[in-house]
Amino acid sequence: MPKPHLEWTVLPHGPLVQIGGDMLAVVGEISMPLVEIPRRMTVVRLRDGTLVIWSAIALDEPSMAQLEAFGRPAFLVVPSDHHRLDAAAWKTRYPALCVVAPRGSVEKVSEVVPVDATEPDFGDPTVRFAPVPGTGDEEGALLVRRPGGTTLILNDVIGNIRGAAGFGGWLLRRMGLAGDEAQVPTAVALLIVRDKEALGAQLIEWARLKDLRRIVVSHGQIIDHQPRQVLIGLARSLKPRNPFLP
Repeated sequence: MPKPHLEWTVLPHGPLVQIGGDMLAVVGEISMPLVEIPRRMTVVRLRDGTLVIWSAIALDEPSMAQLEAFGRPAFLVVPSDHHRLDAAAWKTRYPALCVVAPRGSVEKVSEVVPVDATEPDFGDPTVRFAPVPGTGDEEGALLVRRPGGTTLILNDVIGNIRGAAGFGGWLLRRMGLAGDEAQVPTAVALLIVRDKEALGAQLIEWARLKDLRRIVVSHGQIIDHQPRQVLIGLARSLKPRNPFLP
């Protein structure tokens, strides 16, 4: 992974787009050896008008002006220690930010920016942060409940990169980071997933949310078509296969 940015460093990114009445998202690019990986920042507006910034990306000034017009950044969620690239720069720009990280990632995130909370109180009962079971508490998830449905915001545990082409695309597919459908990336399963059964059980629990509207992932397309069925399929994919059965 690239070294964390200590200063505001703007990398290529697209526009801020609305994904709900009070949510924004922006997709940028991060350069890795031999490949470019898309990354998404998600912004959730709380009922008091302040913002939760999920997996922060440093944006150009016109985009930051648009974000600040949407609300005041109050919480910075670093959803895992693999997503701390711009955390320090955001904290410098907004010193009053409450920095949130899952318990299992606090030590490494704290190398870049002090962590204030692992069980944050957003002052809004419709927005809840929790560690993802089966990941050693290294990954976090955010549930946002709204009248139009529930949005599940995840980090690396589900990837949905589509249309990756060329050698970089081939490499992403080999790593399980890209494909024709959403998946628990192979690289993530090896590095982060400690208990597939626990993770699978959590995916099924999320699938039981009758009003689940969409799943927002950090890498790849938003899953807004049959998100419950996607979660069920991913849970099944985590179960060990019996080589004696078809």
